[in-house]
Amino acid sequence: LPQVEKRLELVKQVSHSTHKKLTACLQGQQGLDADKRSKKLPLTTLAQCLMEGSAVLGDDSLLGKMLRLCGEAEDKLAQELIHFELQVERDVIEPLFVLAEVEIPNIQKQRKHLAKLVLDMDSSRTRWQQSVKSSGLASNLQPSGAKADALREEMEEAANRVEICRDQLSADMYNFVAKEVDYANYFQTLIEVQAEYHRKSLALLQNFLPQIKAQQEAWMEKPSFGKPLEEHLAVSGREIAFPVEACVTMLLECGMQEEGLFRVAPSASKLKKLKAALDCCVVDVQEYSADPHAVAGALKSYLRELPEPLMTFELYEEWIQASNIPEQEKRLQALWNACEKLPKANYNNIRYVIKFLAKLTEYQDMNKMTPSNVAIVLGPNLLWPQAEGNMTEMMTTLSLQIVGIIEPLIQHADWFFPGDIEFNVTGNYGSPLHVNHNANYSSMPSPDMDHGERRQHDQARRPLSVATDNMMLEFCKKDG
Repeated sequence: LPQVEKRLELVKQVSHSTHKKLTACLQGQQGLDADKRSKKLPLTTLAQCLMEGSAVLGDDSLLGKMLRLCGEAEDKLAQELIHFELQVERDVIEPLFVLAEVEIPNIQKQRKHLAKLVLDMDSSRTRWQQSVKSSGLASNLQPSGAKADALREEMEEAANRVEICRDQLSADMYNFVAKEVDYANYFQTLIEVQAEYHRKSLALLQNFLPQIKAQQEAWMEKPSFGKPLEEHLAVSGREIAFPVEACVTMLLECGMQEEGLFRVAPSASKLKKLKAALDCCVVDVQEYSADPHAVAGALKSYLRELPEPLMTFELYEEWIQASNIPEQEKRLQALWNACEKLPKANYNNIRYVIKFLAKLTEYQDMNKMTPSNVAIVLGPNLLWPQAEGNMTEMMTTLSLQIVGIIEPLIQHADWFFPGDIEFNVTGNYGSPLHVNHNANYSSMPSPDMDHGERRQHDQARRPLSVATDNMMLEFCKKDG
């Protein structure tokens, strides 16, 4: 029992401290019912704020939809939190309070009461003993008389009270020891209630997340700069990246004869504005028709900001190796082989860009952009190595090799990518059709063939000599 007495005080201190900290963890005001508690809960206030924001922005905007869904989710989370806190209050906090402030103090009061009764009993015994001495009787004889009898009865009653109190105290202490399992269960209950709360909250959030993601995925106006090509195409449902088509079609209308196109730097503010507009899939053609350099700069920026170059990291070494082949016909065939290995999305877009650049060089007498010049300024935006370190030094070293890859692609665009191409894919612009001037190239597969069918033509297909190729180009130019 003395050990139990020591534990009483320790358990009281621990229970009191835990009760205090647990109460501080409650977000709602303790003691209130669910409705009143909900009004002052931070999560409820947040949910109301989100719903009000949704009403202001409306469901026709992505932010409005997101705010509404998130507001509904936060409101349900608030309801779960209220239920959780009420349960913790009922099953953990209140029992701990009773233990620390009622049950243990009652035992301690009983202990103090016993000590007082023992003092009373000792006092009664002392008075009786003094009465015996004053009567002059021997110590082995009992005192007589009314006073002595009264003192003896008082002493016996005091001893009886002490015995009863001691028994009660012992029973309370043993009961405290026996109930320690129940007290420990308060903390198990706390963890179980928390686990259930978090399970329900997680289930609730997992129910809302698909709805939120669906709204995001269904929203067409997504940034394209700096995003993977396939991701942009999948989201927008396009074959040609929006910035590529928009810039190319605008340049076809207003920039083909502009001197130094892609070489002359545009106004930084104009370029920034156009890139932001392209990211929103909204472009004022009339505004930028007078500034083709900004349009060309936006196209270069889009290509350069792709996480992976249009001609891919995977094929980088193959492109470089092909450019190092001395014999021209073998070099062209090696470049064609690399083209055929491009993923479909990359193939479609590089084909589109190269066809446009080939058309641009038809105006080289006016715009001064020969295939070599175009390859110099645009090549590093179409192919670069996947490596860390000083990119400026690396690109300086590799620039000649990259020019050696891009220039022949432009010069022989209709051989590498046979068939006519409609630049205005979406029909939003009035750009001209690019005509295949090299229809007499041998063994050219149909543009409708898929990649598998194209590869079957690999061995049979061979480039004509460069001299013949150049003669055909010159002939077609003279022919009008």
